[in-house]
Formats: sequence, structure tokens, C-alpha cells
Amino acid sequence: MLQQTTIPTVLARYGEWMRRFPTPAALAAVDEQTALRSWEGLGYYRRVRALQATARAIVQLHGGEFPTDEVALKALPGIGEYTAAAVLSFAYNKPAPLVDANVARVLARLYNDPTPIDTSAGRRLLHERAEVLLHRSNPRAYNAALMELGQTYCTSTKPRCTECPVRRYCRATEPESLPAKKNHVEPTAVQHWDIWLLTDTGLLLEKQPEGTRHAGMYRFPQRSRSSVAALPLICSQKYAVTRYKVTRYLHRAPADFPTLPSETFVPLSLLPSLPMASPDRKLLKQLTEK
Repeated sequence: MLQQTTIPTVLARYGEWMRRFPTPAALAAVDEQTALRSWEGLGYYRRVRALQATARAIVQLHGGEFPTDEVALKALPGIGEYTAAAVLSFAYNKPAPLVDANVARVLARLYNDPTPIDTSAGRRLLHERAEVLLHRSNPRAYNAALMELGQTYCTSTKPRCTECPVRRYCRATEPESLPAKKNHVEPTAVQHWDIWLLTDTGLLLEKQPEGTRHAGMYRFPQRSRSSVAALPLICSQKYAVTRYKVTRYLHRAPADFPTLPSETFVPLSLLPSLPMASPDRKLLKQLTEK
């Protein structure tokens, strides 16, 4: 949950998630739509799909018990270098170098290294240095401390260098200039035009197909700008998704407006149980509570 989602957002949801899915078997047993709905508001929904695939693999291959060695961990769906290291060090206190954004910043400044951390060379150097510095007998406490150092003292702006407990080891001459990254890419502006078509049968929605970013989730149907030009505009909505700044225009469509085979009318009573991305859920709540 903490990968690309803020701590306050995760804290508000983690307890609820663990009560609902206390074991891998519990998550493995539900359908994908239930898993997606339970993740709603956390974003980056590929994570919950990978998490459920991992839970099912643990049940099928490991009798429901999470594996404790690196090879078995990395063989699970959705688990790569970082997640495997996090599980090994925090769950099992096994020596595994762990590099997140905070650790990357600390290491780049300790070594005063201008190598961009989002390049292959930069990632390799970070991993090598994390391996060299790793505390072998208590990696759990060491990795936690290193991450906390980046959160509290070695911050991205206004680092507290004079108070830093590892100040005498740090080579950084201009700490706020590190870590270096490749040239920043400005977010791409995206616009789309959606329709709001509500009848006695329900609200018209489209279930996203497999292979798309929101596969299995429901959203407002999209149309071309020209096809909705004559329809009344209900509202507009702006939100950010990864590298994109999105502006959505929602138009009210008449009952006889042409629909597509992939679209279906969903009774209002079923809407709370459907998985939807946060921007869609927010807009739906805003319009249905008027």
C-alpha cells in the first residue's frame, strides 16, 4: 500500500484491509471485483491485482504460508527486488539491502554522488552501497533507521544537517542538490469527454477490459468531443494520474443516446459495490447526493 501512496492515506485503510483479509487465503478466496473495490481510494490498482495473484500463489504453492527465502519470494507475482528485500528484512530480520526514495537520498548525499538515481547506473550504485553498509545481525532495525533518517533529518528540502546523527560521515557539499535525477518531464495534459446517462434502469457505465490500467473497474463512458458538443455540460473535473494532468468534461445524455456493447446500465443500488477509480467515485458521489 505504501508504494506510491501517502502514509496518512494508508493508515486510514490498513486496519480495515487486515480485518477483511487477515491471511493470504482470505484474499485469494474473493473475486477480483471485490478485491478492487476494497482497494478503492489507494490508486495504482495493478498493485491489488498483483497482491491477489501473490496470495493465490502462496495458497497453491506454499500451503498459505508466506515464503522466507529470496528466490521463492521473487518467484511470486508482483514481487521484485524492493518488495522482496522489505519482506526479508522487516518480516524475517534477514540481511537484505533496501533502497526506497528516502534511502536513495541519504546514500547519494553520504557519497556526494551526482549520478542520477533514476538511471541503471545510479540504481546499481545505490544497491551496491546499501549492500556494503547493511547491518548483518539486525537488518530490520538498520533499514528502518536508514529510512527514518531520510524522513526526519536528510529531507528533500531544508535537510537538518547540523543535527544529523551521521553528519561526520557525510561528504555532501550541497546536499539540497542531491540526489540528482534525469531531466524532469512535464506532465502531459489530457482531456476526455464523458456522458452521464441515467434512466429508470440505472446509470450507464463501462467496465474496463483486460489489459487496460483500470481493468475490471467501472467508469463513465467516454465519447468524442464532437459527439457531445450539443449536450449540456454538467461539470468538469481535474485530477492527476502518474505522468498526466487530466481534465474530464461530463455531459448529460438523453435516454435515446446511442450506447456501445461494452456499456451497461447499472442499478443505483449496486453502485456502492462496484470498483471505481477515485475520480469517478468522487464525481458519482457528488452527483447522486445532490
